[in-house]
Amino acid sequence: MKNDVDAGIDAGVDSSAPIWPVFGDLMSVMLGAFVLVLVGVIAMQLQLSNRLEEEIAQRQEETQRRQTLEEALARPLAEGRVTLVDGRIGISGSVLFALNSAQLQDEGREVLQSLVAPLGQYLQANEQALMVSGFTDDQPIHGDNRRFADNWELSAQRALTVTRALIDAGIPPGQVFAAAFGAEQPISSNTDEAGRARNRRVEISPVPKPTLTAQPAQEVRGHEQ
Repeated sequence: MKNDVDAGIDAGVDSSAPIWPVFGDLMSVMLGAFVLVLVGVIAMQLQLSNRLEEEIAQRQEETQRRQTLEEALARPLAEGRVTLVDGRIGISGSVLFALNSAQLQDEGREVLQSLVAPLGQYLQANEQALMVSGFTDDQPIHGDNRRFADNWELSAQRALTVTRALIDAGIPPGQVFAAAFGAEQPISSNTDEAGRARNRRVEISPVPKPTLTAQPAQEVRGHEQ
C-alpha cells in the first residue's frame, strides 16, 4: 500500500520540468526593480543639478547687481559719504540727524541728493525696490524728548524722513519703502560712544520689487455685498 502511494506521488512530480523559466522570471523582476531604482537616482541627480545651476545663476546675478550698484555709487563711495557692505548702502546717523532727532540736516540732505541719480539709474536697470531701514543705539530716549516713545519710534521716523527725502528728490514712490529696527541688529558694540555712533545709522538696500496682483473690480464688489 505504501509503495503504491509513493509511486503515485512520484508520478505526480515531473522531475524533468525545467527551472529556467522560473529563474528567468525572477531575473526579469530583479532587473525591472534595478531599472526603477536607477531611474529614480538619475532623476534625483538631475533635480539636484538643476537646483545647483539655479543657485549658481542667482549668485552670479546677485554679484552682477552688486557690482552695478558699486559702479553707480563710485563717487559717493570715493568721497567717503556712504559705505557699501553686502549690497547695503550705509549712512551715518550723525550725518543725517542730530542726536535723538528725526529732522534731516543740510549735510544729510546733500548726501541723499547725491545718491538719487545713481540709485534711479540702478532701479531702471533692475526690477528692484529700495528698503530704507532706520537703526539706533541701545540708549533709552531722553526723558525730556517727548517726540518719540522709544528707539523703535525714533528709527521709524528717521527711515520715513529719508524715504520722503528720496521721493521728493525723484525716486519713484512705488520703488521705495521704510522699515524700522530700533536698537536691534547693531553693527558694533554699544559699550562705548564710538560703537553707539556706528549703530545710529540709516541703510538703503535694494530688494526684490514686490509684485501685487490687483483684484478684479467685480470680485471686490462681490465681497462688499
